[in-house]
Parts: sequence; structure tokens; C-alpha cells
Amino acid sequence: MIEHNIIKIEALPFVSIITPNYNNSKFISETIESVLSQTYTNWEMIIVDDCSEDGSYEIIFEYTKIDSRIKVYRMDRNMGAAYCRNRAIELSQGEYLAFLDSDDLWLPQKLEKQLLFMQKNVSDFCFTEYEHIDENGRSLGKIAKALKILTYKRMLLHDFVGCSTVVYKQDLSNKHFGPILYSCNDYALFLNVLRYTKNAMGYSEVLAKYRISNDSLSQNKFKKISDFFELMVKYQYKNIFISFFCLVSNQVIKYLWKYRRVANT
Repeated sequence: MIEHNIIKIEALPFVSIITPNYNNSKFISETIESVLSQTYTNWEMIIVDDCSEDGSYEIIFEYTKIDSRIKVYRMDRNMGAAYCRNRAIELSQGEYLAFLDSDDLWLPQKLEKQLLFMQKNVSDFCFTEYEHIDENGRSLGKIAKALKILTYKRMLLHDFVGCSTVVYKQDLSNKHFGPILYSCNDYALFLNVLRYTKNAMGYSEVLAKYRISNDSLSQNKFKKISDFFELMVKYQYKNIFISFFCLVSNQVIKYLWKYRRVANT
């Protein structure tokens, strides 16, 4: 573990960082270190472990002894990422929620810059650009752009947000949760939030790194399509024709607009 130089900002609110974990012993230390390196310090990190069998829970538990802001809860049985994310939200105490998957990374000024941007623009929901990296942390030369203004209707057409870039203001007495889906569960959660959000904005700077792993959940294409239709029909109350249109739109925007290429580093 490394020592961290911290800039304290007292004026900004308490943030709950939501992290589901399952068998990510290869990456979880690096993910936690990226939170400990934040220049913004008024946070709690809630990690819900989904019955990991690779020692990642034990790694996380050691961090809780070093920094009391890190908290870990272990499920009694394997329930999936959606359930773990909902459980972390249920346990959260922050005025703001931030999301970080257990194999992704934040840049050191991520929270500081994003929260200041949200205050300046009176935004209740914010997401940023993010860079794709491989399992070894090397850049894949691919950056996801951030749409300037996001609405619920636009989000139906495409999942414009990277889960590990999202911060939104929550009502502690009326929290939002996502449906229990194998995939698309973060998309489903953010659709629920955007229904009630007046000013959702993208921040046009890379502040997070999204890891592409060989066994990534997102690689199960058939299951993802099935979950997409369940999300649209069962939870967003769209008919099959609108759902199909949204599926096509998601793919078209992904391949024609979403990414920009940069030199690999």
C-alpha cells in the first residue's frame, strides 16, 4: 500500500461510493487505491462482496483496518451485481452517490472536479468521459465521449454513461434502486434516476478508466440482448416495437458516435 497526499475540501458534501465486488482479487487493490488517492476526502466507500472465492474479500477487509471510510459487507449467498449495488445504495449515507466497479479506476481529481462542476452548473446527475484499458492497465486508445446534456428520453436511445463515472444527488428518504438483471443493471438504475432528474450533464474530461477483461460480463451478447428487452418491456413499460428501436439506436450510436480514438500509451 502507498501513502497518499490529500487535499481536504470541507465545503462539499458527503459522498457514498458504491462498489459491488465478485472475484476481483487481481484488480480490487488498485481500484481502492484510486479512491484513497482522491483529492476530495469527504466520502465513504461501500463495497458489497458477492461471496467471492478468490481472496478479494480478505483484501478489502484489510483496507477497512487502515481507513475507516472503507466499509465491506459480505453477502450470505451469490446474488449478482445488481443486488449488491442495490444493497450498497441501501446502506449509503451520502447526499451524493458515486459509482465505481471493482476493476475500474478513478483519476485523482475525479470527485473534486465532478462535484465542483455539478455545483457550478446546478446539476443533480453528472458523468464523465472514460478511457478503455486492458487487464494490465494499458490504454486501448479508446475514449468514450460525454454527451453534454442527458435526459431520460435520450438515455432510452443509448446508454450514454459509464457506470464508474456517475455521480448523482440522492434523496436519503426516497432512494432509487435498479431491477435485478444479469446485465444492463446499471443502465436500468440510471434510467430510473433520470426519470426524476431535472439537469443531467456530461463532463468532457477523462476522469475514469474502464477495464476490458477477458471474462467481462459485457461479452455475453445474447444474454445482454435478452436483458435489454426485459428492461424495456417489463421495467420501462415500452412495447416490443419501441424496445427494438431502442436496441438498434443503442448499437448505431455506439458505433457511429460514442468513441474517439487516441494514441495508445
